[in-house]
Amino acid sequence: MSLLLTQFTVAITVAVQDAIQAASDSLGMEPEVVQESGAVLDDLVSGDIDVLQSRFAGYWDRFISTMLPGLLKALVLFIVLYLMFRVVRSILGKILRRSKKVDSGLESLLMKTFSMLAWVLIVIMVLDQFGIDVTALLAGLSIIGLAVSFAAKDSLENFISGITILIDRPFRGGDQIVVDGTYGTVEEITLRSTRLRTLNNEMMVMPNMLMINQKVINHSLLGILRVEVQFGIAYKESTQAARAVILNLVKGDQRISSQYVPQVVVTGLGDSSVDMVLRFYIADSSLEVPMQAEYYEKVFVALKGAGIEIPFPHLQLFIDEAKGLLPPSQVGSPVAPRPPDWNPM
Repeated sequence: MSLLLTQFTVAITVAVQDAIQAASDSLGMEPEVVQESGAVLDDLVSGDIDVLQSRFAGYWDRFISTMLPGLLKALVLFIVLYLMFRVVRSILGKILRRSKKVDSGLESLLMKTFSMLAWVLIVIMVLDQFGIDVTALLAGLSIIGLAVSFAAKDSLENFISGITILIDRPFRGGDQIVVDGTYGTVEEITLRSTRLRTLNNEMMVMPNMLMINQKVINHSLLGILRVEVQFGIAYKESTQAARAVILNLVKGDQRISSQYVPQVVVTGLGDSSVDMVLRFYIADSSLEVPMQAEYYEKVFVALKGAGIEIPFPHLQLFIDEAKGLLPPSQVGSPVAPRPPDWNPM
């Protein structure tokens, strides 16, 4: 049993020494470091605790004399760089918040980008104090980043699209837009997606790549929005009378912008009605849908109260010699002659 234990211990020792040698060859470790590692392993296997304690005491003295000054220097450098980072970030945040050309989404992007670059710089400068080859480290990180970019192609495209949206600003948070046939309010713009609150109080999440590759109608970008309320009147009615009735509805409405005069115009001659539309302008685009619904009802009530007919589509059907509709007693009777001026239309 003792012989088997000794053979097992020797086998483990040889395997660990081979692993240390392989690691030293790949990492470029000094031969002295490899020899000391092997000596520590021999002491652990032999169980010579006194020699092991004296060896670690020597390592501690060497650490105090060589590495501790570098560690303290790196710590002081880290504290100084971190304080500078906090001060610069605070100043940059105040500048961006005061700028009228930078919205909250772009401000968040710039602050996150600055923080990321600052931390990369701090880590590189601190590691340089320990004699670490930063160039090789950056080369390895670049290779890893390239592999990740290929694996996460869609996420990267959405990220770049999010940056494009925040810089180009076709819409901003709080704007009313129409995208993919859906009307809603922009709740949040992230680096991956845009979140839209619909009229049904639903949250629609659209990838940023789709937001920049399809038509988006912004109802809030220009500040003033025109609202249209369409209706129709019968051909026998007067368009002037209908215009006077409808324009009287918008008088005194403080929500309507005074920069433009409300209008009621004829837009077409339909099959059964004269098509007309009420147009007015509002400064708050969030009122578009509720005011449009409100004035549809007001127009209906006003025209009905003024006795102006609002026609609905209907069809007149004239049947020629429809014997199947006659009573059975008249089926065999001859058809009455038509008058000379008879016209089915």
